[in-house]
Amino acid sequence: MSRLEAKKPSLCTGEPLAHEQVRAALSVLKGITASCYGPSGRLKQVHNGHGGYMCTSSQSSALLGHLAVTHPLLKILRTAVQNQAACFGDCGLFTAILSCSLIESDQRLGLTPATVVKVNKCLLSLCTNYLRSEACRCRIPVDFSRSQILLCLVRSVLTSKPACMLTRKEIEHISSVILRAFLLMIPETAEDHLVLGKAIIVPLKGHSVMDSVVLPGILIEMSEVQFRRILPFKKSSLLSSHRIIVIDRLGVTLMEPLRMVTGTQPIGSLGHVSLSSYGSVKNVCPAQFGSKHFLHLIPDEATVCSLLLGNRNDSAWDELKLTCQSALHVLQLTLKEPWVLLGGGCTETHLAAYIRHEVHKEPAGILSDEGGTRTELELVAEAFCRALEALASSLEHDGGGTLTDTRHGHCWSVQADPPSGVGWTELLSRCGCGLLSSQEGLSWAYLGSACPPFAPHACLPPTAPDSASSLTVDCLTAKLGGLQVAVETANLILDLSYVIEDKN
Repeated sequence: MSRLEAKKPSLCTGEPLAHEQVRAALSVLKGITASCYGPSGRLKQVHNGHGGYMCTSSQSSALLGHLAVTHPLLKILRTAVQNQAACFGDCGLFTAILSCSLIESDQRLGLTPATVVKVNKCLLSLCTNYLRSEACRCRIPVDFSRSQILLCLVRSVLTSKPACMLTRKEIEHISSVILRAFLLMIPETAEDHLVLGKAIIVPLKGHSVMDSVVLPGILIEMSEVQFRRILPFKKSSLLSSHRIIVIDRLGVTLMEPLRMVTGTQPIGSLGHVSLSSYGSVKNVCPAQFGSKHFLHLIPDEATVCSLLLGNRNDSAWDELKLTCQSALHVLQLTLKEPWVLLGGGCTETHLAAYIRHEVHKEPAGILSDEGGTRTELELVAEAFCRALEALASSLEHDGGGTLTDTRHGHCWSVQADPPSGVGWTELLSRCGCGLLSSQEGLSWAYLGSACPPFAPHACLPPTAPDSASSLTVDCLTAKLGGLQVAVETANLILDLSYVIEDKN
């Protein structure tokens, strides 16, 4: 009993965001995520300082999974972003940057947390309703009978992950491979509801990305000796004569795909095998890729496929694997909700222009039954718009400036220290999403500068989605999910009055 220590009282911290240490930690987290954002985002190395695994990545799922945080507020933010990335497969950095920016912007207003939270909810509803409406000027329908927009979506996911170390030619190749894998997952016939198959990523580490290929069915890696032992046409036996193959120690990862392909069931022993344990395939054949040998199970209906993925080294391959999984995930979301949003920061700046115009035109309709004054709405709405514009500005990592045009509200990037006496038309080429060129009689303003509210015009002619082969686009479902998680997490943190920590 003498060794027992007295129980320590819980540590209570009032108004946690009032503490400089907490604000500094949030600022650091925002800086880390913002510096990773976009195609030219900077990579991060996370390690424990005592050896062991070192992570080199710019993906939120990889970074936040290896980043140790201690303060409860940061844990709330990290968990929210991780859950969002797991649910939607994309927009994790978007969620983290927007949430941190909202917290920073709203803190400077001097309004009560209850007021800020209330208005933020109204603005979130305004954004969500607009992005889902037919009047939205920054979304494009997805036609699954054509591949242009789907390839643009996959390409946008790949280019936003520089740690994959892909060349332009490799991006084009792997984009088409991922899209083919996704199409193989879709069953040819669906009665009541659609059930997608699976894409199994098979490592070809050390091989070129151009060696990557997708095949219908399952590839099971094994040695040449195993081939000669199990293939039925190699020898005659109680099992080979009936064209039965037994595969042992297959691994839990392949169990579910194997059941989907063959209809077989795993068994615990060979003592008693029921008829339901047997399955069938269209064909079985050996396959070789590089120095690896595989048994290729070809199904009757290909809803399961194998994506053989190569890259230069282990670190780049791990990053590419995560990126391929993200791309497949957003393609599945797009199948359920066939729309994409303009990328490259254009949706964010366009949305900010739309919010400012709506607040200026009809403030009472935004607040509806929530109450609040017009002044409060204008202050919180401007902070909300600045947070959206901070996302667009985070795409620039080389000291350049970020502008928006005053007609469509798209995002434009200009080089650092532009030469004097040269007009914007000569300095700017295309907007962030690639849809607009500078030769269209536009005028521009720097983000953050005083600009009268304007209603963003439509810029999507009927032929634009089909003819544009190099658009930067984002998954509508993932972006909406990230927007909702970011605002709700920021509201939760802003509304916290006390943090109680048990130190025992």
